Amino acid sequence: QVHLVESGGGSVEPGNSLSLRCAASGRPLSIFAVSWFRQAPGTEREFVAYIIRSGGNIYVSDSVKGRFSISSDNARNTYYLQMTSLKPEDTAVYYCAATDTYGYWHSSSTKEEGYRYWGQGTQVTVSS
Repeated sequence: QVHLVESGGGSVEPGNSLSLRCAASGRPLSIFAVSWFRQAPGTEREFVAYIIRSGGNIYVSDSVKGRFSISSDNARNTYYLQMTSLKPEDTAVYYCAATDTYGYWHSSSTKEEGYRYWGQGTQVTVSS
């Protein structure tokens, strides 16, 4: 079992930055890959970024490419989403998700079904 806890959300003005943190516990070494998703009110959950725990492959959604980046600190079992040049349309609840099934980029890697474990989410609000 893996337990994920997100933190770092908040309210910022457009153009500012935030860094989200996802701390894994329980059996963190069983994780093969972690992704960040987000969900704005009235919309479906949207894939944002993906990283393989062992290092290497990283994928970032076109909607945030060039502004968001994903990283990991394996020694601390922690995953990060660095967000810069934030826009009002980035407002959403951000979730981290982990899979202990797929250790490679997969057709389900951008879908909720590809992840067994989810955090509770952290709110990001971008508004002037």
